[in-house]
Amino acid sequence: MRCLGIDYGTRRIGLSYGDELGVATPLAALVDADPSKRWTALAAVVQQRRITEFVVGHPLNMDDTVGPKAKEAEAFAERLRAEFGKPVHLIDERLTSYEAEASIPKGRRREVRASGLIDSRAATLILQDFLDQQIPPPAEKDPGPED
Repeated sequence: MRCLGIDYGTRRIGLSYGDELGVATPLAALVDADPSKRWTALAAVVQQRRITEFVVGHPLNMDDTVGPKAKEAEAFAERLRAEFGKPVHLIDERLTSYEAEASIPKGRRREVRASGLIDSRAATLILQDFLDQQIPPPAEKDPGPED
């Protein structure tokens, strides 16, 4: 399992990587203004990392309805599936961008937002949630009988 976590946006695409070790790691976000260049860069990451599946954040509304942003993420997920022929998992991402942004000092949030750092941190939270569901935690060792 070699997963690419994605926090999709029309301006930036946050990325993270995770495998069977069960730890999501942020990657550099795709921030090029040209969508075709972002897609080309994404394809390069998929090839370099030998990605076997995608985990895309699904920004549902707080009432569980599908709004315009969730529909954009669904269309992006469908394009990934069609172009790469690999499984795509949509994971509820409500509040991940908020949580990722909260980890940045308030005075630096505007400059950091443009860099894509927050997007990649959000992608890491999304992917970690998926990995936690897929990989069971290690079993605790039975200490055995007391001597």
